[in-house]
Amino acid sequence: MGAQNGKDLLIKVDMTGGGLFETIAGLRATRISFNSESVDVTSLDSQGGWRELLGGAGVKSASISGSGVFLDAGSDERARQIFFDGETPNFQVVVPDFGVIEGAFQVSSLEYAGSHNGEATYEMSMSSAGALTFTAAI
Repeated sequence: MGAQNGKDLLIKVDMTGGGLFETIAGLRATRISFNSESVDVTSLDSQGGWRELLGGAGVKSASISGSGVFLDAGSDERARQIFFDGETPNFQVVVPDFGVIEGAFQVSSLEYAGSHNGEATYEMSMSSAGALTFTAAI
């Protein structure tokens, strides 16, 4: 996979609950991170005193974040409503030349800011709320 344009990493939200995904409007920066807790099974019998981890155990999670300019488009409105209603709809993260990650997320943080002589901006963070799927790019 060669170098890619950052603007091509897209966060999309299911607008209707029926699989109609739209890119969240106004985003300028996006990020996804994956986490996996480790389960330490080190004992006195561990070879050489080295830590041992239990493979396949622990909690997996993902987080998505994005920031951009406030446009008050339909996808902005949907993201706000998801936060206030505490919903966990499906989101998609499109990573160019890599694939699409899809699954339920909860909007865990939504911030708005603006300065007197600048545009209104927002930041939002989402936390995974179930199993995720990955579809490789063709």
